[in-house]
Amino acid sequence: MASHRQTHSESWVWRGLQIVGILGTVLLISGLVVAPEISLLILWSILIPIVPASLLLNPLVWRNVCPLATLNMAGNRWGLRRRAGLKWTTRANLIGLALFAILVPARRFLFNEHGTALAITIVAVALGALVLGVLFDGRAGFCNALCPVLPVERLYGQRPLLRVGRARCVKCSACARGCIDLSPERSVQLATKSRGPIADWLRSPLGVFAAALPGFIVGYFTLPDGPLSTAVSVYLWIGALSIVSYLVVFSASRLRFITAARGLPMLAGLAALLYYWFAAPSVAAAVQAPVAMGQALRVAAFGLVILWLRAALAPERSARV
Repeated sequence: MASHRQTHSESWVWRGLQIVGILGTVLLISGLVVAPEISLLILWSILIPIVPASLLLNPLVWRNVCPLATLNMAGNRWGLRRRAGLKWTTRANLIGLALFAILVPARRFLFNEHGTALAITIVAVALGALVLGVLFDGRAGFCNALCPVLPVERLYGQRPLLRVGRARCVKCSACARGCIDLSPERSVQLATKSRGPIADWLRSPLGVFAAALPGFIVGYFTLPDGPLSTAVSVYLWIGALSIVSYLVVFSASRLRFITAARGLPMLAGLAALLYYWFAAPSVAAAVQAPVAMGQALRVAAFGLVILWLRAALAPERSARV
């Protein structure tokens, strides 16, 4: 489903949220250096858990306000505005997946406790988004190619619960093939070749990512934070569970002939449930709430995922306004 056009009032709301996002990012980077303990707590236990829920509603909620996307678009003002070819997009997608696989586990031995290291990483990624905005037209360089969150956005954009207009590219320049903002479903089909033979989607980068994601999440949350010396063991453990997860899904698809249209939503829903099952108690603890709040968050997340799965597994349903 393509997004609808923004009204004048909506565009100003999104623009205001984008400014708040940039200012908030500057404040966060400063806080990670000056007051790392409280800044890390707010980031990892309050702000980040909101993102998966927003993706379930519609990835455009996040894509419309993401500070990195704002910087990527800002680069266009001084840029070459070159079109991104298929070769760049394919390679950049793979790099984005690699960044996801590298940066998320690094929380366990670095980013969860070392604010300065995280601040430097955020600045580096932000500068990369800005430079890619200079080099490529629209968001073809970063948001639709290299962004580590892009594969997650694609998974949950298959059938959004809310209809949200695109606030970034009101006048589309067709900067990238398979842009989520234009058609989430088409973006997934192109990324997985889901119209081909049944097993092909599990051989595509996005299919591998989706099948490995449940194991990846379990692997991450079953590890404690540790020193830098534990880095190798962290990657080995999370990598091993990711491989097991993929092999289980691949075997099941062979036996049951699971298509991308059913397999991708089920994997995305399972990943969201696992994430909130593990993350909900830490959210409650971060705000010093009773343990029961963590259980309530789990129930709320379960309900949201069920609603999303009902829509995702019934293509004939239109997204709710």
